[in-house]
This record gives sequence, C-alpha cells and structure tokens, in this order.
Amino acid sequence: MSRYTGPKRRLSRREGMALFPKDIKALERKAPTPPGVRGTKVRPRVSEYGTQLREKQKAKRLYGLSEKQFRNTFNEAAKKKGATGQTLLELLESRLDNVVYRLGFAKSRPEARQMVSHGHITVDGKKVDIPSFRVKINSVVAIGAKFVDNTQVAKNLQENSSVPEWLERTATVGKVNRLPEREEMEKAVTEQLIVEYYSR
Repeated sequence: MSRYTGPKRRLSRREGMALFPKDIKALERKAPTPPGVRGTKVRPRVSEYGTQLREKQKAKRLYGLSEKQFRNTFNEAAKKKGATGQTLLELLESRLDNVVYRLGFAKSRPEARQMVSHGHITVDGKKVDIPSFRVKINSVVAIGAKFVDNTQVAKNLQENSSVPEWLERTATVGKVNRLPEREEMEKAVTEQLIVEYYSR
C-alpha cells in the first residue's frame, strides 16, 4: 500500500488529534469527529483490535510511512534486543526526515521529507536524498550550501530555537549526540498497542 496523498486534515480527524501543525486550530474550532460522522461529538466505541489498529495508523501517519515501510520497521525492531515498542520509536526517530524536523530545519515532517527528497540535506558532508536514511550517533546533519539562505528555512530556525537534548544545532548544522530517551520521542504514540497489534 502506497503512502496516503489525500487531504491531511482528514487523517487528523480520523485519529482524533492534530497530526500536522496546520490542523491544530482547525480541530479546535470543530470537534475532531471521524470523516463521515455528522451531528454528534461522541465517537463510536471500538474494540480492542480497533484501538490497536488506530494506534498503528496514528504512528504510521505521524511519521509519514507507507504500510509496508511501517511493517518493515516494526519487523526490524522486533529482531533487536530490548523492548520492541521503544526500539520501534528509536528507529522512527532516527530517520533522516524526522531528524531534520527535530532539528527545526522544517516546521513539519512532510516539509522535512520534501527537503530531503529535493537534495537540500547533507549527512557527514554528503548529500542524502532518501527520507528513510537512518542517521547514527555522531552523524552531522546540515542544510546544503545552496539552500542555507532560503527564507522558509530562516523562519523555521527562528521559530524553533531549541532542539531535543539528544541533538545539537549550531545555525544550519546539527549533530546526533545519542539515541533519544522515551520521553524525548513522540508522546502521542502508545507503542505497546502497536506491539499488541502486530502480535495478534
């Protein structure tokens, strides 16, 4: 299954939360009811399986992965030592597009993915245009020389003056100091539900 390319606000309504920055105000004005539901603010009760499915879908959409990409990432996490759920989040957080977003180079993961795909990001001095590229500890992630003066990038850096402690940033250059702790990763995701979903 390919990555969803339809209206992003529809995904936010489906998951009952703002998956993308632009959806925050829209969902505050209108109750986040699922698409197709009218005249009620009460969400229908869902089964245990339904809850697990929704959590998987939410995480997949937050990080912008296709179904196949997300399943492959989960399978990779399951083969590693340690808690599968937390390892899954570590793998998702170490994607290049996510690191670009966390460094404040982009205002959202979709924007970060576009920056990477268009060749505006370098890793250890080399251009990398693969959003799923996995960065490592001590990797240096920077905005390419031809894009450092972009007005949107300058605005993003100004609006995102701080970065998570597992990263550091100086101007348009960032570095991965370590793997993120659980509290530094996506708080909107309950990873155990995803593990339960794939364990059925």
